[in-house]
Amino acid sequence: MSQRQILQVFEQYQKARTQFVQTVADLAARPQNTETLQNAGVMSLLRPLLLDAVPTIQQTAALALGRLANYNDDLAEAVVKGDILPQLVYSLAEQNTQRFYKKAAAFVLRAVAKHSPELAQAVVDCGALDALVISLEEFDPGVKEAAAWAISYIARHNAQLSQAVVDAGVVPLLVLCIQEPEIALKRVAASALSDIAKHSPELAQTVVDTGAIAHLAQMILNPDAKLKRQVFSALSQIAKHSVDVAEMVVEAEIFPAALVCLKDPDEYVRKNVATLIREITKHNPELSQIIVNVGGVAAVIDYLGDSKGNVRLPGIMMLGYVATHSENLAMAVIVSKGVPQLAICLEEEQEDHIKAATAWAFGQIGRHTPEHAKAVAVANVFPKLLNLYLDTESSEDLQVKAKKALKSILQKCTYLPALEPLLYEAPSNILKHVICQFSKVLPHDSKARRLFVTSGGLKKVQEIKAEPGSAIQEYINAINNCYPEEIVRYYSPGYSETLLERIDNYQPV
Repeated sequence: MSQRQILQVFEQYQKARTQFVQTVADLAARPQNTETLQNAGVMSLLRPLLLDAVPTIQQTAALALGRLANYNDDLAEAVVKGDILPQLVYSLAEQNTQRFYKKAAAFVLRAVAKHSPELAQAVVDCGALDALVISLEEFDPGVKEAAAWAISYIARHNAQLSQAVVDAGVVPLLVLCIQEPEIALKRVAASALSDIAKHSPELAQTVVDTGAIAHLAQMILNPDAKLKRQVFSALSQIAKHSVDVAEMVVEAEIFPAALVCLKDPDEYVRKNVATLIREITKHNPELSQIIVNVGGVAAVIDYLGDSKGNVRLPGIMMLGYVATHSENLAMAVIVSKGVPQLAICLEEEQEDHIKAATAWAFGQIGRHTPEHAKAVAVANVFPKLLNLYLDTESSEDLQVKAKKALKSILQKCTYLPALEPLLYEAPSNILKHVICQFSKVLPHDSKARRLFVTSGGLKKVQEIKAEPGSAIQEYINAINNCYPEEIVRYYSPGYSETLLERIDNYQPV
């Protein structure tokens, strides 16, 4: 056989390998083919091609494996069991490996790690973090991005994996990545910082100590929506852990500029900004007051009006947290017309967890003073809360929060027009609080006493069957003591029959 014929054989073999990996990579891109490819033993056929002498075959084989592993955890586990990961890690760490292959190898690691903490741990156990750190130091931004993405998918699962990422020295390199000009790299690096910081105060502090907050703060008004999503998410995950780190976020002077993003066309940007504000305000009155002073409450109320569904949730909770801290902060929510907007949310939303959060927020606003309770009462919230509490279709959490909110507001409410309908509808455990409020107000208000009679309230109270000596009976007695005895008798059940009996027994002169 001549040299030319031998070369032709090699060329044909190379073409066949190239065609094979390209076809498998194309087939793996469509989910309906993955099971067939796995059953055909494609993993074991692709593995040796990762060490092929031809770079394009190497990277296409890695791409095909990544697409398969990305599809489900069974295929990802097959990659782990096929002993493919150490090979990829070795190639990643090699200085002379082509950048396209490094990107494909990092993609496989990411595709395996994303499914579960166990698979992410398998990626860590094969030494991937050291190789990914080397990739983060590469000149090529595409390689850095692929490595940061894999790191993000490892870190997001739990604190232990995040700590492993931190121990590998990743965080300072990610902070350098968010300073690079490439938007895609900034996005992924910010996402990875968010995934590291979210698990514990200690991990968040590690991110803070590298100076991440200042660099993230500089990007809050970047025109790229996907970048802003990740920036606000990272700041939220940092701020949520403690007063100290929340103060550092505020001191980065992101307010009031960040409030503009509550009107961003991208709903995820809006939601992440609202989440950040929620995480700051929840800590203490001082941080809440800062947000109030920059116009944060009014901005969040407008945001609730412009949003629907789950996007509303952080805004609803933010108003509740602000109102929790003090009478003045709760009044700031009321003055900014937060109560009518929350009433709209309670009316419009279908999901029980959103209704539960709204009920909780009402409880935090109305529980301070009679003035606060009246602001909630005039929005006609009591019947809605009562219906949610009594509705058997409501989740247990919604029923608990509706009941708790109703009780805490009722205990402060002296606005009788809102209380009276509850005399006819409330069960005994709620009715007790309603009667209690009447017993407090009526002794001191003659106009209210008269209205209570003409509206039928006194008659209704006489119909309530209470245990002698019980709290509710004491309240009824206190109400009855506000009226002449004959008036109370007149509205008592059976009084008309007593009068008729007297007529029957009456002997005219």
